[in-house]
Amino acid sequence: MDIHPIHTEAAYKATLKEILALMDSDPDLGTPEGNRLDILATLVQTYEAKYVPVTAPDPVEAIKFRMDQCGLTVKDLEPIIGKSNRVYEVLNRKRPLTLAMIRRLHQSLGIPADVLIAETAAG
Repeated sequence: MDIHPIHTEAAYKATLKEILALMDSDPDLGTPEGNRLDILATLVQTYEAKYVPVTAPDPVEAIKFRMDQCGLTVKDLEPIIGKSNRVYEVLNRKRPLTLAMIRRLHQSLGIPADVLIAETAAG
C-alpha cells in the first residue's frame, strides 16, 4: 500500500490530489481502494489539524451561511435585524451589527455570539 505520514506542503497537496482521484472512482468500503481512501483522508485530517489554522468566519458570511442552510430570506431576518433595508445594509456591510442584533441572531439562529462580534471583513 506504501502510505507515509504527511510532513510537507508538497506531500499534503499530492495526497489531496490522490484523494480526489479516488473519490472520483467511488470505491466501495473494504476494498483496497476504499481502504486507501480512508487512510489517506485520515492522514490529511491529522496534517490539517496540526498545520492548517482554522479562522473564525466573518459575521456577515456566517449569517449568509445560516440563511442558506435554513432556506431563509431577507424577509425572515426582519424580526431579528429590522426592516428589509436594514437587513440589506447589514448583509452588504454598509451597517454594523448592533448588540441587540447580535443577541437576536444568536438566540434565533444559533450563530455563536463570538462569531457575530468579530470584525467584519471589508466588502
